[in-house]
Amino acid sequence: MDVFQTMRFFVAVAQSGSFTAAAEVLDTTTTNVSKAISSLEARLQTRLINRTTRRLALTEAGLRYLQRCERILEEIRDAEQEAGTAHTLPVGRLKIHAMSAVGNHYVIDAIAKYRETHPSVMFDLTLTNRLPDLLEEGYDMSIVLARDLPDSGFVAQRLGITYSILCASPTYLRKRGYPDTPQALAAHDCLKIVNTVMPVESWVLEGPEGVETVNVSSSPFHINTADGMTVAIANGMGIGIQPIASAVDGLRAGTLMRVLPEHHLEELNLYAIYPSRKFVDAKIKTWVEFLKHSIPDVLASDEKIVGSAKKNQLH
Repeated sequence: MDVFQTMRFFVAVAQSGSFTAAAEVLDTTTTNVSKAISSLEARLQTRLINRTTRRLALTEAGLRYLQRCERILEEIRDAEQEAGTAHTLPVGRLKIHAMSAVGNHYVIDAIAKYRETHPSVMFDLTLTNRLPDLLEEGYDMSIVLARDLPDSGFVAQRLGITYSILCASPTYLRKRGYPDTPQALAAHDCLKIVNTVMPVESWVLEGPEGVETVNVSSSPFHINTADGMTVAIANGMGIGIQPIASAVDGLRAGTLMRVLPEHHLEELNLYAIYPSRKFVDAKIKTWVEFLKHSIPDVLASDEKIVGSAKKNQLH
């Protein structure tokens, strides 16, 4: 019998006043209760209960041990109750990873809205352009863009589909001209995002003529984040790739213009990935459901802005 079980037996005897009453409370036999108390005293090398055929009385050591046992067992009950309600009550801290553009333009806004109805849930958000090891790095969830996901055994909820477009500043285009075909990009400064999502040596564009590949190996500028690329493009450094999430504000404000509006890079899936489908914590469950309902609407709204920019560029 383990330590906590013998503690429960001892407390039941002390509180009920007899081995027989304790056995009824514990749904066991009087013999089992007697053996448990004798085993406990033998292990502690201390007499805890003075007993006769008629009555029981705690020794001084037994009284002190009872007080400690009651506190310990109460802590255990509280811990079990707290853990047991984790699947029904959204509370605590979520450690979330997201890719930079997605995090800055979708996830932070979603967190703010989610916490309006779930203020007891707190967030630690890390933005990096890679696929983390959820278990090794202790993340509850990762929100990533990917063509496909490796077989990891994790749960992956697809939140939507998005893609990247080519953009430049009005100043750059007035100075260098508007390319009208993918081949015409060879005469321009093509700026490269270098990370695990974007291709390094070439841009693969989908358009009216199908899939076309543009070599950008001689790019004058490399950067690892889409938001950093937004700044470079707005400063007239050249033509660069912009995920829709990073492009919409600039397109709306007129600091960015869409280049080759009939073309875009390949579509990518936006996934929420978390470790397990079984016994999912309530804060993870409600957060995933919130993302599944809110993110598609935001993606659709952003695509309308990109579609408007496309029409404006074509006319």
